[in-house]
Amino acid sequence: MKKIFLFASLLLSLVIHAQILDPVQWKTSVKQLSNNEFELVMNATIDNEWHMYSQFTPEGGVLPTEFTYKNQKGNYSLVGKTVESPYKKVFNDIFEVDEYFFAHNATFTQKVKVTNTSLKEIKVDLFYQVCKEQCITQDKSFTFKLPVIKSEAVKELASTENVTEVVTSVMDTVSEEKIVLGTDTITEKEITKDEVVTAEHVEQKAEERSFLSIFIFAFLGGFAALLTPCVFPMIPMTVSFFTKQSKTKAEGKKNAIIYGVSIILIYVLLGSLVTGIFGADSLNALSTNVWFNIIFFIILVVFASSFLGAFEIVLPNSWANKVDRQADRGGIIGILFMALALAIVSFSCTGPIVGTLLVEAASKGGIAPIIGMLGFSSALALPFMLFAMFPGWMNSLPKSGGWLNTVKVSLGFLELALAFKFLSNADLVSQSHWLERELFLAIWIAIFGAWAVYLFGKLTLPHDSPLTHLSVGRIYMAILVTIFTVYLIPGLWGAPLKLISGFPPPMTYSESPYGIGGNGSSVQTNVELPEHAHLGPQGIIAFEDYEEGLAYAKKVNKPALVDFTGDACVNCRKMEENVWSKPEILNILKNEVVLISLVCDRRIELPKEEQYVSKETGKEIKTIGNKWSDFQITRYKSNAQPLYIIQDTEGKDLNIPVGYTPDAEEYKAWLESGINKFKK
Repeated sequence: MKKIFLFASLLLSLVIHAQILDPVQWKTSVKQLSNNEFELVMNATIDNEWHMYSQFTPEGGVLPTEFTYKNQKGNYSLVGKTVESPYKKVFNDIFEVDEYFFAHNATFTQKVKVTNTSLKEIKVDLFYQVCKEQCITQDKSFTFKLPVIKSEAVKELASTENVTEVVTSVMDTVSEEKIVLGTDTITEKEITKDEVVTAEHVEQKAEERSFLSIFIFAFLGGFAALLTPCVFPMIPMTVSFFTKQSKTKAEGKKNAIIYGVSIILIYVLLGSLVTGIFGADSLNALSTNVWFNIIFFIILVVFASSFLGAFEIVLPNSWANKVDRQADRGGIIGILFMALALAIVSFSCTGPIVGTLLVEAASKGGIAPIIGMLGFSSALALPFMLFAMFPGWMNSLPKSGGWLNTVKVSLGFLELALAFKFLSNADLVSQSHWLERELFLAIWIAIFGAWAVYLFGKLTLPHDSPLTHLSVGRIYMAILVTIFTVYLIPGLWGAPLKLISGFPPPMTYSESPYGIGGNGSSVQTNVELPEHAHLGPQGIIAFEDYEEGLAYAKKVNKPALVDFTGDACVNCRKMEENVWSKPEILNILKNEVVLISLVCDRRIELPKEEQYVSKETGKEIKTIGNKWSDFQITRYKSNAQPLYIIQDTEGKDLNIPVGYTPDAEEYKAWLESGINKFKK
């Protein structure tokens, strides 16, 4: 009876998985807003229990929806960003991130302004992931037909307030047969009205928070610049100048305010130049460019080395001399040149901080460099204005001394740590795996550990003064840095380190994705790996190329377990964590089969010579994920992950493919049925 039930379950599994699932049906339309302005509308109808994900769902979980608008140059421009209908927000305990998803339906709209009056159509490529018990990554292409744009009708249409809907909808061909695969992969909590918000509102709020964080970060950077040997001694000198040269107290206060405003204008102008030269949108695009991040890494290492005392970054003396001569002119022009002189003379200390802020702000894109320079210059200018207005406060200032160099060195350690964040970005984008989570944390532990040793006075650098005792403030700072260093150490064994979330690579981008001593306690790091193999989930030797894995299976005379999986597949992770971790199953996977994991959502581009057009779907196969997804569709008429098949050494299937199978006993029986056929 048990065998009959197992056979029936496997037969049902075959029926379910041997088909191309398409849980999202699309309708597209165009709305004409004016003679040359249009709104591209994409409506998605999502099957019950399936979820599609927002463009803005955070990294580290499922894949967000992405739109690519083709052939824009010289034809049309986008007006704003793609706007979404309201979505829901829940916490995914597998990936440990929030997810923004759509259920039942979703609408995406994009305004465009046509500049080529002969343009007849706009093509849009869409990439998205949809999940239930399985996850499916989809590539779609839409063609929006445009009406004839008449140049003589511009005035007439411009005065018309009515919005005319044109062009009929286009619908993808979908299978009428629907299969219910069981419970949802996401446990929906009670969604309040506050959690259901429009993407446009969320994006606006996120942008406001981003700019506020940049301003605060930059303001703190300006305050730090004040406490450096190049700037701090300038405060009493400058204040003394204003109090002696001004005929009255009122004039002195006015000149001090003009001086402070001039400092702000100089640095804001610098931020404006960076934004103007690169462009607001291109800065954001560059932030994910590998070479851009590598260049930033090198720049920050140079800045950090300067702060640590290796050398000083200074501007040509001739610049300072020319500016000083202009400052002697007096009046508002003279004060403006005094502010410029401060910027030039103090550049060896402020330059690395300004450079770091511009690098960080540039990675955010938009007007972030301007916001950053406003925050930095405000903090830098404020003390000069206040002490010039209230000279009596000067008595409360601490005296210059070796502590200023301590601040400068501390900034050097911070800049060095930040530099590796940009190197990590480059590594993550390229998926090179040179700087995985453990190595990144080891570098940070070394940097912050060295900083703690320095603060305790056990390490001296070139420009340090002799240290006879430790101040109370320095001891507190040393203790704080030591605590942070110790906090980082458990991260090497898989601790989440939520305080620095977003800085190190994600948990999945590491040598031990499941940690050491946790779910991955069975991982053996001293395993001798075959050529082209790596340690996969639960320490199982795995191949990521079908031909290489099958060749090894033939060499060792074992059946191959072909695993169609995804980096952002929730139930793939559930199977690996909850089913594969069972001792009786883990023993089979490690010793009786060769695991071949084919990642169907990995968007690493194939070499040009390996790219092709699918005979099955007609799509261009450009990425590794495209390749294995096309293989799955072509051979098994299925596009959902996970999907498991046991094959012999010639690549012939030994049993019926199965998908998500949370019952460990059922999955074990399925494995054994395929292995027994291989042995016979």
